Amino acid sequence: MGLFVVYSLWWTNVVADRTAHRQSNDVRDNWANQPDKGPGALDTKDGIGFLHVPAMHNGEVLVKKGTSTEVLNDGVAGYYTHPVKSAQPWDKKGNVTLAAHRDGHGAKFHNIDKIKKGDPIVFETKDTWYVYKVYAILRQTSKYDVKSIDQIPKESGKKKSGRYITLTTCTPVYTSLYRYVVWGELDHTVKVDSKRTPPAELR
Repeated sequence: MGLFVVYSLWWTNVVADRTAHRQSNDVRDNWANQPDKGPGALDTKDGIGFLHVPAMHNGEVLVKKGTSTEVLNDGVAGYYTHPVKSAQPWDKKGNVTLAAHRDGHGAKFHNIDKIKKGDPIVFETKDTWYVYKVYAILRQTSKYDVKSIDQIPKESGKKKSGRYITLTTCTPVYTSLYRYVVWGELDHTVKVDSKRTPPAELR
């Protein structure tokens, strides 16, 4: 039993982090070698960009298509394709809805409970930094609560379309009984320069 716990909570993180690092490098290499392609053209299984949440102290997190166990076990975040399809950061309206593991397999959202209202959530694409600000947090809801990822997230208090981002993961820690949800709204964007200088929120 002890060895299984070590495997689940440590070794799967090691393996997932290695895989995520390799995949992240592939995405950045792809960006560098295909400078003429906009963000929409990068919407592939290889990854559409990187999530940066300073409050979680987890560095950059590669974002890929889908939220299946197969995708998330690689130590990445995934955007929902069902039951409600996620928007993309560059869309004029919609909700960018993401999920990642809280424990094991990279545990990219392990510290989601450290996020507070007003904190920045930054999504990096090939040509733009999208800076969101957290405005609502739901610390526990049913794993079947699909309304939390609606394109107009009414559970968060919003009543009209806008440009939102939603982070979801399991809670309590070391279980998958419920879901923890964080909502943010786009505050501003910053164009990526030749040095990929991060916005002030990440410095």
